Amino acid sequence: MITRLYTGDDGQAHFEDLNVPAGDSETISLKPGADMTFRSSPDGSFSDWHNAPRLQYVIVLSGQMEIGIGDGTKRTLNPGDILQVEDLTGQGHTTRSVGNRVSASVPLPG
Repeated sequence: MITRLYTGDDGQAHFEDLNVPAGDSETISLKPGADMTFRSSPDGSFSDWHNAPRLQYVIVLSGQMEIGIGDGTKRTLNPGDILQVEDLTGQGHTTRSVGNRVSASVPLPG
């Protein structure tokens, strides 16, 4: 599953479900010099309202990641799920780890 998290015209974060590529493989061009960052977060860790630091994919490798947005909606992402993060402005979102979460983030060209 790929979930897009973006800032709407109302300055609030919103979710959008994106189609998973249907072919055997798909190549996505990253900007030159792009790095992949791995992050480990213990169970229950919480990041209050914040914006994404950059356009990026966040891939959940283990544990779960719960994302909250301003209207009270929460989404739980499981291992293998991908979050396409675009909410660089506005209120942003919250993040909570369920279980010991390991994730990888990959910057996207802007």
